[in-house]
Amino acid sequence: MKKLEGTVVSIKDGVAKILGLGNIKSGEMVYIGQNNININSPNGMVLSLNRSFLSVVIFDKAITFIKCGDIVKRSSILTSIPISLNLMGRTIDALAIPLDGLGTITSNFYLKVDTKAIGIIPRESVREPMQTGVIAVDALTPIGCGQRELIIGDRQTGKTSLALDSIITQLSLNSIYCIYVGVGQKKASVAKIHSFFFNNEHFKKQALSRLLLVSSSSADSAVLQFLAPYTGCTVGE
Repeated sequence: MKKLEGTVVSIKDGVAKILGLGNIKSGEMVYIGQNNININSPNGMVLSLNRSFLSVVIFDKAITFIKCGDIVKRSSILTSIPISLNLMGRTIDALAIPLDGLGTITSNFYLKVDTKAIGIIPRESVREPMQTGVIAVDALTPIGCGQRELIIGDRQTGKTSLALDSIITQLSLNSIYCIYVGVGQKKASVAKIHSFFFNNEHFKKQALSRLLLVSSSSADSAVLQFLAPYTGCTVGE
């Protein structure tokens, strides 16, 4: 018999231990609350499955009011985000909730955040070059569209500057879509990037149609910082 409800038996560091909830999948979102009253969206995600209990990570806004004894209900929805070209020109968090105050993002198509990567054979070959705009990098390191290129360096060595220079170059060329994911950064830093692209007349038109900013700041919970790169990759795919 399916167990549709569970109970919070402990909560620590944003992770709740749940008993009595069966037939649930890893990555599925859940509703957590005393009687699930006034909860309009899932506020937790199943992180691990054990024989006798579940571990559920709690999203930021729910941490303050969840307590032991609260009821947990399934949503039967794996962690997903809306996918649409309407995402371009927006700044969102790891759950695709807008942070720019421009209203909700609506879409009839949702895609799971945690999906298996496409195999090597079905992928298109890397044949179209991509310029970063930094002459030294473009001359020494050929980069192609669809290629994964890692930027490694110590703190304060210009990694973010190189990424932003690449975005500026691509927006100027009006060639590819750009997605910037900020993980663990200050909200002020992401706000400056947002202002630079979306309030600058030189970039605004291109940025509104070809740039997405995903932000999970240092003040957010660990689960949102964990999900942010997945969200960026999901939109890109």
